[in-house]
Amino acid sequence: MRILIVEDDDRIADFLVRALKSENHTCVRTGDGKEGLELGKNADFDLVLLDLMLPGLPGLDICQELRLRKVSVPIIMLTAMDGIEDVVTGLRMGADDYMTKPFALEELLARVEAVGRRGAVEPAGDQLLSVGAVVLDRNSMAVTVNEQAVDLTAKELAILELLMANPGKLFSRERILSNVWGMDLDPLTNVVDVYIGKLRKKLNNGGIPFIETVRGMGYRINPSL
Repeated sequence: MRILIVEDDDRIADFLVRALKSENHTCVRTGDGKEGLELGKNADFDLVLLDLMLPGLPGLDICQELRLRKVSVPIIMLTAMDGIEDVVTGLRMGADDYMTKPFALEELLARVEAVGRRGAVEPAGDQLLSVGAVVLDRNSMAVTVNEQAVDLTAKELAILELLMANPGKLFSRERILSNVWGMDLDPLTNVVDVYIGKLRKKLNNGGIPFIETVRGMGYRINPSL
């Protein structure tokens, strides 16, 4: 994705740029509110990361002006203000998501991925995911293993779709929590491990593990399949 970062704190901005570039995103950064508004109005971005406390023009005003001009680019607001009223105001101004500082890298990347998926239009050919003997039809959310139907719960399906859409890509527990549960749970919970265990039993692939554990890092579809 092409991402506009409007953040006047050089330390935070550098952190954001490095993190996003490591995930193969392209970043344009400014620390001035007025310049951020002009870039948002006139350039083609897939996402805006927008600080609220900015010189030149506040982030809330930038967000409101972009929406008044019918600029539909997704906006994630970044701020140290975490009161409920602040969050509600930001969302009412047209923000798609809201993160309070300081934030964890994994959570940031997961939120960026989630916003990107909301705006993405899936090609018809991507509706059928197939890895090894496992096939997931995204239209019907039906799963088969060796052409035999497998009954999965909604959360199991969500985890499986996330992993199968990115075969070989490693997902931490935090990122799975954010994508599937919306980060409403304590990151220390073992709910991800429990659901991965259930999926493994249901997707028994002739003794070959379909979902691989990378110790201390997370889970991925077995790259040897």
